[in-house]
Amino acid sequence: MNDNLQNDDGNRLDDKTIAEQVAAGKIECFKILVQRYERAVKSFGISFFRNIDDATDFAQEVFIKVFNKLEQFKGEAKFSTWLYRVAYTTAINKANRRKEYQSLADTDYEGQYKTPEELHIREVVRLAVREAVAELPDKLRICIDLFFFYEQSYEEINAITGFPVNTVKSHVFRAKKLLREKLRIFVEGGL
Repeated sequence: MNDNLQNDDGNRLDDKTIAEQVAAGKIECFKILVQRYERAVKSFGISFFRNIDDATDFAQEVFIKVFNKLEQFKGEAKFSTWLYRVAYTTAINKANRRKEYQSLADTDYEGQYKTPEELHIREVVRLAVREAVAELPDKLRICIDLFFFYEQSYEEINAITGFPVNTVKSHVFRAKKLLREKLRIFVEGGL
């Protein structure tokens, strides 16, 4: 099944509609939701578990939970927000047992830089960001990851983490301030 299911108007079906179809018994449509979010959930898992095998297992566990709880999705929030909430809760429970969390700032995105100079600058900046983010308290790190790397709004981060919206705003603000201070040399162009 492809990700291009369309409604009567020829538009791609939204996540909520697909979730409703799955809950109504068209379980083959669940594959579309997996295709749409598998990469993001694995990336989220890598933040917590630091290797692709554990992240793959984590993603599978999350999608099983999502499938089993799909009737609980009421569409009050975006499907992606609800999915990340399930992923976050699953990850926190597993990470608390393992006491591990690694920001997506640690993830290496290869192939984006071409010249040796660009690669060197990228590596210096990446290491500086990794170090700066690693020094943040976990709650700040989680909020900054969701805000920047997963492009979640404050309200969506609230729905995912359970932190009050003002706390989320405060965590993001504090994390940005701390990162700006730690990365001042890069912010001011001192590299």
